[in-house]
Amino acid sequence: MAFDPILLGVNIDHSATLRQARYREAGRTCGEFVEPDPVAVALLAEQAGADGITVHLREDRRHIQERDVLRLREAMQTRLNFEMACDDVIVDFALKLRPASVCLVPEKRQEISTEGGLDVAGQRERITAIAAKMTDAGIQTSLFIDPDPTQIDAALATGAPWIELHTGAFANAYYDAPLREEEILRLRRAAEQAAQSGLTVNAGHGINYVNIREILTIPHLHELNIGHSILSRALLYGIGEAVRTMKARLRGE
Repeated sequence: MAFDPILLGVNIDHSATLRQARYREAGRTCGEFVEPDPVAVALLAEQAGADGITVHLREDRRHIQERDVLRLREAMQTRLNFEMACDDVIVDFALKLRPASVCLVPEKRQEISTEGGLDVAGQRERITAIAAKMTDAGIQTSLFIDPDPTQIDAALATGAPWIELHTGAFANAYYDAPLREEEILRLRRAAEQAAQSGLTVNAGHGINYVNIREILTIPHLHELNIGHSILSRALLYGIGEAVRTMKARLRGE
């Protein structure tokens, strides 16, 4: 029996983190002395086999900037997945940008990376309205949620067609065998529940070249979004090798 391959979305946010660490006040995002260019990283990732590129334009603009996203939208050959908070300014930007998809995520100023899933059940009306705007604009909406039955039911009620299961708790528990098994079971059950409800199931956060073996036991996966581990490997071996190796892992090699 043939199975559809799991797609790889590469999150390039932290290439911009490196740039911003030195050139935040430069007044430009690329060219002349400013490096690295996240758009160049994204295009090399595409050439190596990435099925899409993910960026998160945060409210505090700590890494990716508007100009990065606009340049990406013009230059990319694959799909742009735009992670975003439920913020009016960001929503308006997304509607003008018209990426292939958006992923609604929680956002806290003090966190390094997104920690924890979106509380869809607690703000269902707001999220439903945003998802409807995106659908009207021809944009797929995904909701980044914990593998929790209540949140999956709430996600379904919003009309968003996709969810992205937050795999961070599993990743953090990886070297605690009993807890790791508990977390991977939660993810498997959540994926089954979501798929049976008609939702497309993606996953992301903390996935790396080692723990992906267990991640691949989650049923019904459509796409994995991976950033930090790929960019970390790219520092040693280049972005092309890092993407190709992760694609091989997705094939079980």
